[in-house]
Amino acid sequence: MSVGSDRVEDLLRELAPQVLGTLVRRHGGAFDACEDAAQEALLAAAQQWPRDGLPANPRGWLVTVADRRLVDQARSETARRRREEALALATPQSALLAPAADAPDPAADDSLALLFLCCHPALSVPSRIALTLRAVGGLTTAQIAAAFLVPETTMAQRITRAKQTLRSAGGRLALPEGENGAARLGEVRHVLYLVFNEGYTASDGEELTVPRLAAEAIRLTRLLLRLTPGDAETAGLLALMLLTDARRPARTGPYGELVPLEEQDRGRWDREPLGEGLELIAATLPGGQPGPYQVQAAIAAVHSEAPTAGATDWPQILALYDLLLRFDANPMVALNRAVAAAMVHGPAAGLALLDGLAADKRLARHHRLLAARAHLLDRLGTDPAAAARTYREAAARTSSAPERRHLTAQAQRVERGANM
Repeated sequence: MSVGSDRVEDLLRELAPQVLGTLVRRHGGAFDACEDAAQEALLAAAQQWPRDGLPANPRGWLVTVADRRLVDQARSETARRRREEALALATPQSALLAPAADAPDPAADDSLALLFLCCHPALSVPSRIALTLRAVGGLTTAQIAAAFLVPETTMAQRITRAKQTLRSAGGRLALPEGENGAARLGEVRHVLYLVFNEGYTASDGEELTVPRLAAEAIRLTRLLLRLTPGDAETAGLLALMLLTDARRPARTGPYGELVPLEEQDRGRWDREPLGEGLELIAATLPGGQPGPYQVQAAIAAVHSEAPTAGATDWPQILALYDLLLRFDANPMVALNRAVAAAMVHGPAAGLALLDGLAADKRLARHHRLLAARAHLLDRLGTDPAAAARTYREAAARTSSAPERRHLTAQAQRVERGANM
């Protein structure tokens, strides 16, 4: 009996980390070979299952097919015959129906350990992102490349180098403990946060968003929370993603143009993730000392609870940004705080804060600093020529086409108003 391709794709993405974790544990940590074999099994399933129907034991089917790929690889390497024999004996024919491959034990923590492995400290942040999306997310190299607007060959090289780095660093499928475990969990959250941000506001290209990346980040964060129940920061991260992504339907106009938060039709916000995010953060914040993701989620919640932009509780948002700066004193947080301060104390106060931020080399030439300055100059209204000029300078520095069009349109609006 045939089954829908969408259902198969969802199932394969759910099973991908379980299958890879089983292979790595079974074959002694050969991550690169196991990951290649798992990808081949997933591809075979994507082709066969929609046509032939789901097997009785989908996970067992995938593990068996991947094992056979590993056996075939070993057979082609005559210099490694001992390994061939070990691999050939590792997977009995009965594995298609055997409960071991599909049971929650003994590898109940494999998905979490796999997330830790893909975010190994030896890997660069772009490599962590790519490997997480492929190994844990189950996305193909072509899908990841398309999401990040790079050639497939470039992404394939990045993933290959990442696997080589893991092998050289002796990366193992194991859960880190103690302080190291907490630090590594923070790195996993950071990677998922970056994936979501790229999906919600693409840093390059013609489209404002890459929904697949945002959806995958949310799915993987749900998985992480399920594997680390009670972790307040992971719950805060999921709440932040849900509250932010709920605005997606209102972020663009009929022609794909960017619609700023204050101009969005809040009736178009997606109520289901909005409600889930609000419930999550309401349950998490009273539990103790909040972390940066919980504070960011609280800021998003204040925006979400305001029926109109004019009803937003900006003093509360400013206070939350003050708290966030204690956790994360980076220039983007300071930039957002300056905008909040302008909403509370007026645009002149915000511009004074932006003047101080301009001395930070990490932000001095960033288009977001210029866009914020142009917006506040526009609100101040005393120098429309400077506002229009700054909008155009910001437009020239962004690599996002929708943002460039929006900033240019703002400059044109200011210039028309000045000439009336």
